[in-house]
Amino acid sequence: MLSINPRIAGLSPYKPGKPVDEVARELGINDIVKLASNENPRGPGEKVQLAIAEASKELSRYPDGGGFVLKARLAEKTGLQPAQLTLGNGSNDVLDLIARVILEPGAQAIIAEHSFVVYRLAVTCCGGDLVTVPAKAYGADLPGMLAAITDQTRLIFIANPNNPTGTHTPASELVPFLQAVPAHVWVVLDEAYLEYVEDEDHVNGASLLSQFPNLIVTRTFSKVYGLAAVRFGYGASSPEFADLLNRARQPFNVNALAMAACLAALDDDDYVQESVALNRAGMAQMTEGLTSLGYSYIPSAGNFVAFDCGESGDALFQRMLQEGVIVRAIGEYGLPNHVRVSIGLPAENERFLSVLARVGALSRVAADS
Repeated sequence: MLSINPRIAGLSPYKPGKPVDEVARELGINDIVKLASNENPRGPGEKVQLAIAEASKELSRYPDGGGFVLKARLAEKTGLQPAQLTLGNGSNDVLDLIARVILEPGAQAIIAEHSFVVYRLAVTCCGGDLVTVPAKAYGADLPGMLAAITDQTRLIFIANPNNPTGTHTPASELVPFLQAVPAHVWVVLDEAYLEYVEDEDHVNGASLLSQFPNLIVTRTFSKVYGLAAVRFGYGASSPEFADLLNRARQPFNVNALAMAACLAALDDDDYVQESVALNRAGMAQMTEGLTSLGYSYIPSAGNFVAFDCGESGDALFQRMLQEGVIVRAIGEYGLPNHVRVSIGLPAENERFLSVLARVGALSRVAADS
């Protein structure tokens, strides 16, 4: 028998949210609302669309492998130096690079329970040993993570806010945690949903890099910037660590259309502010609706909310799917009775709540009582 890596054979493939086209083919439904993948429901801004159209004239040419212009603009936006940045095919690409650079077989990585499944994939594929610390109120238990550190620990992943629970780690807890982490341990602060955070007790990870040389920050353009399809994310770290990441990075891992789109997006502050305001109003609409239907939810600092559906999340997912509403069951994250729903446009949120009122187990119980 041909040999394979048993760690890979034991992994479950990442399950993306069901695409609209697939649901339309399977069920013969055309009026579909997708609230499964934490995407910006507005679609890309006009400036971005124009930039992509212009860049498409040069598709026969390889993109700038070093991303010189985009790095310069990102550095200006973040207050960092271009040498501190690593560009990726989505932030997932950067997370995988980080694990490959830091971990070797037998090295330990620490994650929180209910955290992003890609951390597990990246660590396992590198032969690392994963240590999962039980969650505290659905979020990261920082003292528990500190207690889990051993001489073999090399890496800690923290998402802030966390996906899929939406929990937020305040600056008053995060900074002391970073101060207590031993020098031999790297900390990844995944800030995919940074722009949505409105808690006053929050710290921008990029501002901490000069204070903590073992800190790595990752970000994405898939969420508030509305560019999930072009796949772009980046890492920010010390120049020395960024140099190592760029040695391991695949050539041309960021395509020309993505770079053009992101350059335009960085100059469209109005789009970001409008998206954040839309999310704020939509979150209120969604959580008030869930409460009125009798569902408890996890307070979220992102653009999604996870709620306890009072039954199998997979069962509710299937019933809502039959009604043309795509949500996300999150049993794979250790939450078998929870469903995560993205914040959509007002009409999409109302559609979700209306369908939930008809097919949700708790909604039916409330209606019958």
